Amino acid sequence: MDAGSNVIQTQGLGKSYEEIHALKDLDLKVPKNSIFGFLGPNGAGKTTTMKLLLGLTRASAGGGTVFGLDIVQDSVEIRSRVGYLPQDPRFYEHLTARETLDFTVRFFFKGPEAEIKQRIEETLELVDLEDKSDRPIKSFSGGERQRLGIAQAQVNYPDLLILDEPAASLDPLGRKDMMDIMRRLQKYTTVFYSTHILDDVQQVSDTVAILNHGELVADGPIEALLAGSGGTVYSLKIKGNPEIARSALGDQDWVTNIQETELPDGASFFVSVSDEAVAEEKLLRLLLVDETTIVTEFGRKKYELEEIFFNLVEGGDHVRQ
Repeated sequence: MDAGSNVIQTQGLGKSYEEIHALKDLDLKVPKNSIFGFLGPNGAGKTTTMKLLLGLTRASAGGGTVFGLDIVQDSVEIRSRVGYLPQDPRFYEHLTARETLDFTVRFFFKGPEAEIKQRIEETLELVDLEDKSDRPIKSFSGGERQRLGIAQAQVNYPDLLILDEPAASLDPLGRKDMMDIMRRLQKYTTVFYSTHILDDVQQVSDTVAILNHGELVADGPIEALLAGSGGTVYSLKIKGNPEIARSALGDQDWVTNIQETELPDGASFFVSVSDEAVAEEKLLRLLLVDETTIVTEFGRKKYELEEIFFNLVEGGDHVRQ
């Protein structure tokens, strides 16, 4: 694969169980060395997609590739290059983290003992478990177990990490640790993970896809999704008479919608425009014509991923970037 290729690519991928369509016509592209957030409510088809990619179940329609290899014909070779972390990883409780990794790494590597031990040490350091490496796993917290699960999943230098809800059961500090690890791993591999925690996705992901009822309703770079899909919207707050500002804005043919919220000493507005260049040049000047109007905030509206997610899931819209 060259640097610009996609690690995962599907075409019309679908899965049905009798009358239930778990996944419908999925066209998905996961860029190399991206942190790809795979979102959707329960039952959206996320786990089904992961099983299809790993050859653990067969598609009812369409197909796909991982590393350019067919997900049906080449599933064994694909799995040899993938690391996987389930939502609830299980371990032999009496073993230590070091012993667990030593057990796992020998399924993949044979050779000088010193190099195997070095790989174990590198992996423990990567997930910040080097100082806890000789404790029995039964004494580990939830966050430490998840970190060990990631260590186990990537001890073989995988080209793709698939993580199923890696931070679902963690507290805020544990989630931060998990996000930090994912950022470090991005230098070495592609991270494809499912989650319900939208704030984490916004912080760590560079690419996002949203499933709803088995259908892809949005995908693309997260910056593009956060820019919004409903045209250009400006957010502003003023002190003064809202009627003056409302009248000045309403007279412009490039202003398509105005949403107003009253404030004790003025108002806040969301102003939708059809011509971004004209708005950039004239919008603020129009408000400042009246000397009694003071603009306290002004800029392009910044969307939160949660807002976009609920609009798509509840409203049935589709956004492709």
